[in-house]
Amino acid sequence: MTEAPSDPSEIGAVLVALADPTRRMLLDALGEEGQASATTLAARLPVSRQAVVKHLQILEEAGLVTGGRAGRQVLYTPCPAPLDASARWLTALATTWDRRLTALKRAAETPNQPPPLQENP
Repeated sequence: MTEAPSDPSEIGAVLVALADPTRRMLLDALGEEGQASATTLAARLPVSRQAVVKHLQILEEAGLVTGGRAGRQVLYTPCPAPLDASARWLTALATTWDRRLTALKRAAETPNQPPPLQENP
């Protein structure tokens, strides 16, 4: 069985945040910069500063970035922990499905064997 996340809604928020290509580009840019303002990030992307701020808010709600004041601007920093937790969950899910597909393949290729028992949900 897959390893259950400590809070499934956290992983859901991460997956929703990562579903948008602009937010993935923002995370890539922050990964390269380490820390940047919305204005700096908007200069690198084909979207307005206001759109960048809205995307950063979604990333912040998912825990993927944090924003902190530095004078008059807000600097955003990437936070890898929620992404790492989501990656571990996805890896565990993939491992479970790989095991199931291997068992199915083995059962299909082995003649005269009864089908494997199904797991109870």
